[in-house]
Amino acid sequence: MRKLTGGEWVRHITLAALTAALYIFLTVGIVPALSYQASQVRFGEALTVLPALYPAAIPGLIVGCLISNIILPVTALDVLFGTLATGLAALCTYWLRRRKFIMPLPPVVFNAVIVGAVIAATTAGANFLPTMLSVGAGQAVACYALGLPLFEGLRRLPMFKKKDETKAVTKRKLR
Repeated sequence: MRKLTGGEWVRHITLAALTAALYIFLTVGIVPALSYQASQVRFGEALTVLPALYPAAIPGLIVGCLISNIILPVTALDVLFGTLATGLAALCTYWLRRRKFIMPLPPVVFNAVIVGAVIAATTAGANFLPTMLSVGAGQAVACYALGLPLFEGLRRLPMFKKKDETKAVTKRKLR
């Protein structure tokens, strides 16, 4: 990533804050019971595709996940390791941003393994493999069924297009 100028810092911080707020709303505000059990679909995790559009989503997702986990009735291990899983997934999504169908995979894998292990370790009678598969399935729904369409819709907006693309589109419209 290149160094940000003064005005770009404001945009970066604003996008990060908006991403965090939206993550919290989608996770805690919409059916929160679906966000913390072994069978979970965390709607906020659909936003883990956003680092492919703008890097400011990475800290936004980390902060949003951390605050959501603090608000939800989860263990301290889940607060720590769930946030770590989302942070690692956001970084990997950014690195895979040019591979549309692979970029949602890191959130699925990191959360399935890490959150699955935490839930299995802190829940009586929970086995790792079924818990991992259950968390992974919910994560796949959030990232592929919700996240990819979100990505496709947002990437067409002028604010997320590269400057060269925006100029080319403008020239085509003028002709």
